[in-house]
Amino acid sequence: MPVKSFQGERAQKKRVTPSKLIVSDIMSTELVLFTPEQTIHEVMKAFIKHRISGGPVINDKGSLVGVISEADCMKEISDSRYFNMPILDKSVGHFMAKKVETIESTLSVFDAAAKFSKSSRRRYPVIERGILVGQISRKDIVIAAINMKSQTWRIK
Repeated sequence: MPVKSFQGERAQKKRVTPSKLIVSDIMSTELVLFTPEQTIHEVMKAFIKHRISGGPVINDKGSLVGVISEADCMKEISDSRYFNMPILDKSVGHFMAKKVETIESTLSVFDAAAKFSKSSRRRYPVIERGILVGQISRKDIVIAAINMKSQTWRIK
């Protein structure tokens, strides 16, 4: 005679699929913005005041036209030393990077991390339907990774 189990039917394990964490979930939305007409001197003061190393440059219509960084400011510092002159009041438009790579707000954080790993960029402007809506940095992705559970990569 077969032995019956008195434990009952085993519960079916449900597969846990990680929720899709996207760039808009972790990006910075309160940005320090610059204009092409601002001087490099003003930008350097803003970098120090706000403890940032770069930011998006927008025109009078609010469209993204470039990115300015500490590295761009180094060009001005180097030139001023070479010509033995104080830092000039050249405009941001002269030094900014005009060819700007962006990230879509709907891109997954994992795809954004892959994009960062393949480039030397420290930050990307985030675009939604062609409009600047924020900025994501390497640090934002690292913080998101720390806040995820390691087994399922879900937010705590």
